[in-house]
Amino acid sequence: MKILFMGTPDFALFTLSALVEAGENVVGVVTQPDKPKGRGYALLPSPVKVYALEKNIPVFQPATLKNHAFDDTLATLAPDVIVVAAYGKILPGEVLRYPRYGTINVHGSLLPAYRGAAPMQRAILNGESETGITIMQMDEGLDTGDMLLSERVEIGENDNFETIHDKLGACGAKLMLTALDRLRAGTLTPEKQDASKATYAAKIEKEDCLIPFGDAARAVHDRVRALSPVPLAFTHTPDGKLLKIVESRVSRVPVPENTAPGTVVALDGAVTVACGDGAIDVLRVLPEGKGKMSAADYIRGRRLSIGDRLS
Repeated sequence: MKILFMGTPDFALFTLSALVEAGENVVGVVTQPDKPKGRGYALLPSPVKVYALEKNIPVFQPATLKNHAFDDTLATLAPDVIVVAAYGKILPGEVLRYPRYGTINVHGSLLPAYRGAAPMQRAILNGESETGITIMQMDEGLDTGDMLLSERVEIGENDNFETIHDKLGACGAKLMLTALDRLRAGTLTPEKQDASKATYAAKIEKEDCLIPFGDAARAVHDRVRALSPVPLAFTHTPDGKLLKIVESRVSRVPVPENTAPGTVVALDGAVTVACGDGAIDVLRVLPEGKGKMSAADYIRGRRLSIGDRLS
């Protein structure tokens, strides 16, 4: 079975490498065009492109797939199935329907919950205790296609975006291999999504990253871990400096009555900050103009005082 793979970031690499290592016939890889990064704006290839070139798999980086721009390439490769994992572009109907087995996607949630661009971050931010992977048959809607396989993944109290990303990446790769085996055997059973239970996971915007200390400590901690290691939740110090929070935990330190949210209430190896209910211990930070450091090092360098308020 000839497979055309479409994907771009590290999450996609889990599935592509699993396909290659399992001996699947990957006839080509479609990934996003190289993007400028760093001060010199050097064009850098995606992780998927780097891996594909190492494995001598043909790589295609079309600027668009719309208006039949990709038809000639599809006809040349003649894939039996297209496998998609975090490609990053909308696939038009003529691409989705070209292979005889259609187009199969690895989605980082238990559909129909968390359709959209940021299912992992939104699940953590919302305090979910579990998420998962859905292998789905793609259609022209936003993650609306039939579900083929799914598997649940626990979200631990201190899991962050990075740890859940890696857990789901590994789970998705394993589940895709199972889906392809069942596809060949004719034992995949598509299941319609219940649209009445659908929720949407919008992409993370800057305003999502500002820490609302008026929320309960659990919700503040969830926001910090949902956005770590990138793009990172942030606040401002009393002198107006940007302070990004890399790691936190729900604190056991008692908060005096009538303490304003955002107030530093303890500095004992961590920066303990009052919230609307309870407090969080800030364990690692990224101060403006500095590198990541422990809260203890930040306390020594910045000389924060109890009673200071983060805004």
